[in-house]
Amino acid sequence: MAEHVRVAVIGSGFGGLGAAVRLRREGVTDFVVLERADSVGGTWRDNSYPGCACDVPSHLYSFSFAPHAQWPRTFSGQRHIRAYLEHVADVFRLRPHIRFDSEVKTMTWDSQKLRWDIETSTGSLCADLVVSATGPLSDPRIPDIPGLDSFPGKVFHSARWDHDYDLRGKRVAMVGTGASAIQIVPAVQPLVDKLTLFQRTPPWVMPRVDRPISGAERALHRALPFTAQLRRGLLWGIRELQVQAFTKHPGELGLVEQLAKRHMARSIKDPALRAKLTPDYRIGCKRILLSSDYYPALTRPNVEVVASGLTEVRGSTLVAACGSAAEADAIVFGTGFHVTDMPITDRVVGADGRTLAEVWAEGGGMEALRGASVPGFPNWLTIIGPNTGLGNSSMILIIESQLNYMADFVRQLGVLGGRVALDARPGAVHAWNRRVRERMRRTVWDTGGCTSWYQDAGGRNTTIWPGTTTEFRRATRRVDLGEYDVLRLPVMRKISEVGA
Repeated sequence: MAEHVRVAVIGSGFGGLGAAVRLRREGVTDFVVLERADSVGGTWRDNSYPGCACDVPSHLYSFSFAPHAQWPRTFSGQRHIRAYLEHVADVFRLRPHIRFDSEVKTMTWDSQKLRWDIETSTGSLCADLVVSATGPLSDPRIPDIPGLDSFPGKVFHSARWDHDYDLRGKRVAMVGTGASAIQIVPAVQPLVDKLTLFQRTPPWVMPRVDRPISGAERALHRALPFTAQLRRGLLWGIRELQVQAFTKHPGELGLVEQLAKRHMARSIKDPALRAKLTPDYRIGCKRILLSSDYYPALTRPNVEVVASGLTEVRGSTLVAACGSAAEADAIVFGTGFHVTDMPITDRVVGADGRTLAEVWAEGGGMEALRGASVPGFPNWLTIIGPNTGLGNSSMILIIESQLNYMADFVRQLGVLGGRVALDARPGAVHAWNRRVRERMRRTVWDTGGCTSWYQDAGGRNTTIWPGTTTEFRRATRRVDLGEYDVLRLPVMRKISEVGA
């Protein structure tokens, strides 16, 4: 007989560890965290490329219930964020619940028993409730480029960095100019013989105002924890005010564009290169990137910017859409992740036998009630679900809001009593997503004139939340049972009653 647990959490990044902490705070100890890798950390375990760091201030990129007074810099690097998550796992005694090297193969809803049957790489189990915290930045996307299989050199994605491969003295091609690429380029440029950057669309880049956090500051935060809370609150408040321009008044972002152009002009003196690097869409339409050394690196003599995407590989020769060619010994893809087509959805089989991927594909894209619940998938919640992303603030704020929703979901199941499940009503999901789409129409993400990874194959933005974190927290404070169907096991009558 398969092992039974009350809750199965999938993933051990910020979402999964946060869910584990909240479950314990709700008095739930019968849960497991299924992690496909051999350690916690999620995105911050997988991404270890040179220069990897966060573009959200440290004191805002941590749990409110686990403040950290020892951040070394205002913007922390990957190593320190991963160490923080290891610290959270230890302090909250989560390790006994975590099962490493346990990749989920399938999750199938059993309508007769009102539970999820889960097959993993290490065995089977069943759970009353599943909390999927795999995250949208977990599975790298490498474009299908003709001839790539025949490339004789080294090929890897930024999220699967090969630290055994020495880039020194090599001809390296960097494909993509997103958040990872602008950190990788200045980190590897001094090492390589030649760096060719394939850029389909230039990003807007603002200065990264980073500095070490002094010992005195850290001592103050340790002695007087409320000072760290004030610092976090100030960082949060600034971003809550800024988001109004993104969601309601995109026309006001022109001043920010001028600041970004001045930042570029200070480093890029060559008019031709500056023209290549100047975006033709409204700032904020794609994620605004932060770097003070990206532009200077592009001016070095061993760097070439190709203002076109990579379209073909002919042996060691890489050919761009514009016809430009470059020789390379290694190709590094900074081409993002499967965000709007998350692979985990192929492994989730709902009440009618269809996978979540099939349901979303047939419905025209990802949709979930308050970013968490999908009709036909009872007692299945997602953390960082559809339209929960942020374009200018900390995702930890969104994660904590969804953890509030998860906690109330658990409480509601307890109040209802017995073997019970909650299945989101299609009408409630459609009403929620209709409101989200209506609000999205006036945002910079819909009106800014760009194509971004926020959008699915049909051009619909199924990633970003078109409001403030305050509004999202209010919307996910509690579960409205009116938005769900309550499912129970059929009551079995006594044999004597049947024969009467």
